[in-house]
Amino acid sequence: DTEGLLRIKEENQKHYRRAQRHQEKKEKIQRHNRKLGDLVEKKTYELKTQYEHLANLRRTHILELTSVIFPIEEVKTSMRDPADVSSESDNAMTSSTVSKLAEARRTTYLSGRWVCDDHNGDTSISITGPWIILPNNGDYSAYYSWVEEKKTTQGPDMEHNNPAHTISAALCYATQLVNTLSLILDVNLPKKLCNRQVKTQQSNHEFCGENLSRHRFTRAVKKLNANILHLCFSQHVNLDLLHPLHTLRNLMYLVSPDTENLGR
Repeated sequence: DTEGLLRIKEENQKHYRRAQRHQEKKEKIQRHNRKLGDLVEKKTYELKTQYEHLANLRRTHILELTSVIFPIEEVKTSMRDPADVSSESDNAMTSSTVSKLAEARRTTYLSGRWVCDDHNGDTSISITGPWIILPNNGDYSAYYSWVEEKKTTQGPDMEHNNPAHTISAALCYATQLVNTLSLILDVNLPKKLCNRQVKTQQSNHEFCGENLSRHRFTRAVKKLNANILHLCFSQHVNLDLLHPLHTLRNLMYLVSPDTENLGR
């Protein structure tokens, strides 16, 4: 029994020495983990600083781009409220009729239901200059109406102020701006829209080439609107400001200096 007790004591001492070595290894690993944790925290802070610096650079480039090359502004139209005109021509018109006309002018039929649009008909949005504008309510029917008319009318087009020309030019510039913004922000666009000349000298642009049919034109506009909304979502633009049909207005909100997360 005494010899067995001695053997047990020796084994216990071996286990104790081994436990001490394991404890030293454990403490060494904990010190190493703390060093790695401090290093990761330092690198994370440096990475966050670099992200902020990169975001500021992107924001600066975008604001320069949209102030010098692609300025986007709201243009007040000279259209008078039909309720005002009607009330002047008919003194007997009741105030309820006037208010109903004003309300109807601010209402848009969208996706099977009537929605209120405070900007409908009041303003237009210009890009690169006050003469290149898009209707604020997203109604580009003047373009394909002009295309249909050109099919039946022979001879050169002498109407330089044709709204179809300004619509086509504005959408062309908007596409070029969106593609440039995707490069600056490093955001892949969900839809592909080309805005360049191919080697055969034929225009490969969706809007500034040959006259598009109503189907192709509507399809291209939808792709452009989808790309703009995708950029707005990536930069955390306030969703309450966005409208799926307001091409340039959504773009204006995206590149606005008030957009806090622009460049993220």
